Amino acid sequence: MKTIGIGFIGAGTIANLHAEAISDLAGAKLIGLWNRTPEKAKAKAEQFGCKTYVSVKELLADASIDAVFVLTNMQTHCDYTIQAAQAGKHVLVEKPAASNSTELEQMQRAIQKAGVKCMPVHNYVYEPGIERAKSMIEAGKLGDIVQFYMMYNIHHADEIRARYPGVIRQILTHHSYTMLYLAGEPKTVSCFVNTVDKTIAPQENVAMANIQMKNGTLSHLCASFANDDHAGDPWTCIIKVIGTKGSTRYSYRDFVINDRNGAHSQTYQNYPESIKNTATHFINHVVRLGEEPLSSLQDAITCQNIIEACELSVEKGIHVTLNK
Repeated sequence: MKTIGIGFIGAGTIANLHAEAISDLAGAKLIGLWNRTPEKAKAKAEQFGCKTYVSVKELLADASIDAVFVLTNMQTHCDYTIQAAQAGKHVLVEKPAASNSTELEQMQRAIQKAGVKCMPVHNYVYEPGIERAKSMIEAGKLGDIVQFYMMYNIHHADEIRARYPGVIRQILTHHSYTMLYLAGEPKTVSCFVNTVDKTIAPQENVAMANIQMKNGTLSHLCASFANDDHAGDPWTCIIKVIGTKGSTRYSYRDFVINDRNGAHSQTYQNYPESIKNTATHFINHVVRLGEEPLSSLQDAITCQNIIEACELSVEKGIHVTLNK
């Protein structure tokens, strides 16, 4: 079995989970990484057992690298993805995949022209519980899907949430691609936000969106950095799909370790596992076998249209109809 060589563009916290997935995967090897801070690049390379590059150009010129993981800030995803495609490398790009729909369309054209694969990190859809829900829906076991809910209530410390985009882009992006995967295409969007303590950061830290799908399904998406939910059957991160013949649920609370994990006060094991599942699927199915990802760059474009509709709804106080 050919070893798939991987290069990292960016080496932030999320790189740890991707590196762990590669380390555990037969037939895959992390060749090296680049990070804009050389000291951090050196430390992460020592941690992962790989080499460093002085530039993205040098990394992309390495013939032993078959695919790159773009793990930098959102504003640079488009540029690095296009550079990687032009170098003939397959691309896994972290979410949000780009800053706007125009950038995503540029990325898609570059990927198509180069004849390589690009997979956005839409990690929820690679969770076994979500894949089972998808198969049940497609088999008609839940009947007609009438309601979709995705709730997220995980407190983020002020210094963490201040450096993130608001929860619309940071969290509702996850909600949007999961909704696309399980409930269909959106038709209309209404969104409302709240910012708890604007003296810390102006970004919204609570958002709710109500969406009607083209197939008639009604969806409710909620995200909050402002609070945890410690009530019975808490809505820490929960997905419910309700149909005329049945329903299904996915919850972070089913697998919890009492140990901090990054911004989270506890380790909700589904989260790190979903990142590793995504990296594994990309390497084994998309790169090695040439399969299409479960959630595509075209889905990322639709997802971005939802996010931009949410922002427009908030700005104008209107119900937004999606044309794409």
